[in-house]
Amino acid sequence: MFQLLSEGAPLYFTFASLALTVVGVVAGLLIGVLPGLGPLMGIVLMLPVAFHLPPIPAMAMLIAIQVGGSAGGSISAILLRIPGTPLAAATLFDGYPLAQKGRSQDAIGLSITASSIGGLIGGLVLVMFSPILAAFALNFAPPEYAAMAILGLLTIAIVSESSAIKGLIAGGFGLILATIGTDEFTNAYRFTFGNFNLTSGPHIVAIVVGLFALSELFFQIESGDFLKRPEIQKLVISFRALRLIAKHKVNVVRSALIGTFLGAIPGAGGDVSAFVSYAAAKRLSKPEEGYGEGAEGGVVATEAANNGCCGGALIPTLSLGIPGDASTAVLLGALFLLGFFPGPELFRYNPDIAGGIFLAYLCGNTVLFVAGIVLVPFFGAVLKVSKAWLLPAVLLLSMMGTYSLQNSIFDLWVMFFFGVAGYLLRKGNYPLAPIIIGIILGPVLENNLRRSLLISRDGLMIFVERPISATILIIVTLMLCYIVYVTIRPSPKTAVAADKGCL
Repeated sequence: MFQLLSEGAPLYFTFASLALTVVGVVAGLLIGVLPGLGPLMGIVLMLPVAFHLPPIPAMAMLIAIQVGGSAGGSISAILLRIPGTPLAAATLFDGYPLAQKGRSQDAIGLSITASSIGGLIGGLVLVMFSPILAAFALNFAPPEYAAMAILGLLTIAIVSESSAIKGLIAGGFGLILATIGTDEFTNAYRFTFGNFNLTSGPHIVAIVVGLFALSELFFQIESGDFLKRPEIQKLVISFRALRLIAKHKVNVVRSALIGTFLGAIPGAGGDVSAFVSYAAAKRLSKPEEGYGEGAEGGVVATEAANNGCCGGALIPTLSLGIPGDASTAVLLGALFLLGFFPGPELFRYNPDIAGGIFLAYLCGNTVLFVAGIVLVPFFGAVLKVSKAWLLPAVLLLSMMGTYSLQNSIFDLWVMFFFGVAGYLLRKGNYPLAPIIIGIILGPVLENNLRRSLLISRDGLMIFVERPISATILIIVTLMLCYIVYVTIRPSPKTAVAADKGCL
């Protein structure tokens, strides 16, 4: 653990990396504060910029955006009763009532402080367990990598916000997109339709920006209220939360560990960890604490879990190459773009890069506390910005960033195509994250499947003859059985209707 950090220190502790960490945290907070955006949107918008930076400064900026964005959503949840991100939905239970009691400053201070501490705890777990998991994965060969890719796709699909079937369909769409371009084994063109721009496949950044940024832009346009400006209480800089958080030290550690554990399960997400940690804190609280009526512990529990989840989600992402959530899926894509391959190879051949990423995450959470407290008055003013100014800015940033990738108009068309596709998919309640997972894991699955069959003398038996790949495939089979069970079982409403019909 300490060896990784020491090897990453020379790369991270540079002016560029430290400056971009601060910039990333501030940008993440700003994007998280604005309802409807969030850390994923921030990472997507800045991904084209990261493409032109050195590896560690680029990852430091993107990770800092994730850290800041995960915490920023609580500010609008507390002040407006509108969570800036889904991660902050559980913060509404006590954050807004606490603000209504005239303690909005305390509520925001607690949320920022708990997020910072929770993120640091998640970071320590990340640093301790990622190398262990990666060392175990050194036993992997092509059959194991292929099986892990299938497991990653299924896991993300099962825990998707909509049905598991829709999650699988979205993941399958991503796999199809991953086949576009030049075949690595034969150098033959696949699904390019004679278009030279597709010989390397559509650029993943253009796809990501279209699916997430533009589709959200279309939804915001559809919802209207372009000139609405909410009333915000006056906020000042205060570090009083440090004294308040001391009363909840057990709560913050417990919630951070819950968030880290659930974050390490691919697809579980920060919103799930926030609700689970809130439920645990409420169950263990005293009646006089008044959970749901403005309890300090409720704010602490949800926000510590939110940022603890970020560290947990990076564990499978860096160790196995399986993204923990949509944000880490984009971070995984960024690492690929920068020329590094997450998994055992990252820790074996590029330990300085792994150590630099760890330091970026830990320092990002440290910066979060100072920046979050100092800039609270500014973020309160930002909430008064109307959509009439915000939406054109998002569109302009999306177009400039996408065009700058390869100075290509074709990338802009790809972005707009997937913007419309993302809008239609969301209208049909199809999750978007499995598409990105499919694009990233598709080449991993295909290449290792083909390599396995090339070295096998018994065809597909190579996958069941090796203990690790066989175990993974057993888990995959159980997951498929679960999907079938959930799909064919009657819903409660259907069962009630059937009982009434029998009567």
